[in-house]
Parts: sequence; structure tokens; C-alpha cells
Amino acid sequence: MAPDIADPTVAPTSHQCSSSNTSTTSSTASPSVVQQRIVSSSTKANLVSSKDDNNNQIEPKPNASSEEFRSQIRWPDFFAQLFLHLGGLIGLWYLVTLQTKLYTALWTLALVWASGLGITAGAHRLWSHKSYKAKWPLRLLLMFLFTICGQRDAYTWAHDHRVHHKYSETDADPHNAKRGFFFAHVGWVFLTPHPEVVAKRKIIDMSDLEADPIVMWQKRYYIPLFALLAIGIPVFIPYYYWSENFWIAFWVCFTLRFITTLNIAFFVNSVAHMFGNRPYDKNISPVENLSVAIAAMGEGWHNYHHVFPWDYKTGELGSYMFNVTTGFIDAFARLGLAYDRKSVSPQIIERRAAKYGDGTRFLTDEYAHKDSVWGFGDEDISKDDLEDIELLKN
Repeated sequence: MAPDIADPTVAPTSHQCSSSNTSTTSSTASPSVVQQRIVSSSTKANLVSSKDDNNNQIEPKPNASSEEFRSQIRWPDFFAQLFLHLGGLIGLWYLVTLQTKLYTALWTLALVWASGLGITAGAHRLWSHKSYKAKWPLRLLLMFLFTICGQRDAYTWAHDHRVHHKYSETDADPHNAKRGFFFAHVGWVFLTPHPEVVAKRKIIDMSDLEADPIVMWQKRYYIPLFALLAIGIPVFIPYYYWSENFWIAFWVCFTLRFITTLNIAFFVNSVAHMFGNRPYDKNISPVENLSVAIAAMGEGWHNYHHVFPWDYKTGELGSYMFNVTTGFIDAFARLGLAYDRKSVSPQIIERRAAKYGDGTRFLTDEYAHKDSVWGFGDEDISKDDLEDIELLKN
């Protein structure tokens, strides 16, 4: 789940979306080039051979899928990230040296929490996965909260996130964890995307968001909305109402707060794809990570989430302590503003964990032995296994 940054708003317009910023730059070698080798499993099949006018064989050339891909640094995005993170360190210094007023610290914490819900309950669970529906007052609230976090417009964010889930851990994944921790965490934000990412962005269905007037309104006016909601109001409130120093307000309430929510989102892309257990599917990269779940308000139950992306809870655990976002959605459901919350039955979860999990999830006796058989002739042998049985004849 994370962002690109072409201006301080963080990102190429194609995000998790528009293809205007996703165009790859020339692969000409330069000191700024980060190289990724793409090895095709069927190189010979990808070779294109031909003959010249004299009927001489021309040396076969690999097509795009087997060529060497060079990802280049997008310098505006790189310097935007550098500025934001250095600015965040300045803000942290003001905070830990107690030069920040108490109200400013509390205000910043409130912004982190509120804008985080804009990501988790809004851009992620509502707009990316359609795991529940929301009436327009809640959608508008979530849109304002998401804009505060500054991680691109919701359309762009959701676009890339859908691509990520559809093609997770492949060249088409915008923040493919197989390219390493740094790339999955932040490198993808300022490096040109793989051609497969660009191609798959074009075919992901976004018609539902294109029909959402609130989503498209925010996309159209994102820059002024970002300037007002992510920078202007967060800095102005402490400066005006309790006489905080302007620059302290800027470094703490904007840059420190900005990179805090940004890196928490990045942890889902990196940490939650590498460090943890896989109780629901041991064959995929995403994991369950308690620390990320707490920091990201319930987004760290990532193995479950990639197996059941339509579940509005994004996890099996029912405790709001480890899934604040679920509590937020449930509260608005009681108010009648959130509805059609989608979930997964315990039986389906048990069955999936028993068949594909790594064994770290507790299973009832019924499901722990669901696929156990006593031998040939047991009626519980699956059809696939029966077809694979090899009979040796003399």
C-alpha cells in the first residue's frame, strides 16, 4: 500500500493509477541507473529470429519480456522524498528536545491517527477493495482524511493497489517485494516502474471509481486540496491558536507527521511481506505481523488480507485493539453510514488454513484432519488426487 511522489503530494499521476506519470524513461545506462535483470523462464521461446535481404540468418534478439530492464531514478520524486524525510528528522528533533508545545504534539498525533484512517478505511478497504459501502457523508469524511495524509489522490492510490493485489510479487507489482526490502519500502516511489506495471495499470478495471463523484472531484482538485488540508490547516492551527513557532509547526505538523504516516504505510509493503508467519497460505509472500497491525491500525494481518482481500476486517482477529479500522467502520455501520460489510465465514477460513497454511494457526479437529485419508478407497480422497494416482502394471 504506498505512494509515488512527483511533487510534495507524493506521486506519479498514474498510481496506483494514471498512466501519465508511469511512462518509463530511456534505459540508457547512467550513474543514476538501478539495474534489474529480468530472466525469462523461456528465453528461447522469446527470441525473435529473421533473415536479411540476402537470406542470411540474423542473430535472434530477445523481445521485451526477456530484455534487461534498467530502472532509472525519477529525480523530482527522489528529492521530494529526501526533503520530506530530512524535514521529518528536523521535526523529530524539535519534539524530543521538548521545544514543541504540548498542544502541538497532541495535534500532530491526532492528525496521524485521523489521516491514517483515511488510508485504511478509505483508500484501502473502501475504494481499493470495495469490502464495504459507505454513504456520501462518510465517503466525503474519508476523502478529507485521506487528503491530509498526502499519499496521492484516492483514485491513483487505489489503482496501484489493485494492480499490487492482482499481480503480487511479479514484475507487474508496483512495489514487488522480490526486488528487496528497500525497493518494496520506498525505492519504488522514485524509480521508474517496470514495463509490466505500466501495462497492467491499463487493464485494471477502475470504472466504479470513475463513477464516484467524490473520488473524481478529489482527483481533479488534488493539488489545491493537498496544499490546504495536508500543509495549510495542519500548520496554521497551532501557529494561530496557541502561538506555536511557525517553523516548528511546519516541521512537526507537516513533515514529521507526513513521513510518519507514509512509512507506516510503507511497512505494509515491506515488513508485512517479509517478516512473519503465513497461517492462511504459505505459498505467498505476505505475512501476519503484529507490530505492523498495531501501527497501521489493523493492516498488518497481511497473509489473511491477500487471501481474502474482500473482507472489510482485513484480518481474522476480532479485537479492535489490534484492528482499530474495523472498529471505526463498525461504529459508522451502527450510525447507518457504512453498510454491506463483506466478510468470510469461519468454515472457509478453517478450510483454507488447513489446506494451504504453514501450520501456525490453530485448527479444530474437524479441519485439522479434513484432508486425511486411511488409504485407497477412502471416500474423502479428492478427485485431483484420484486422477494423479499412478497404477503400475506388470
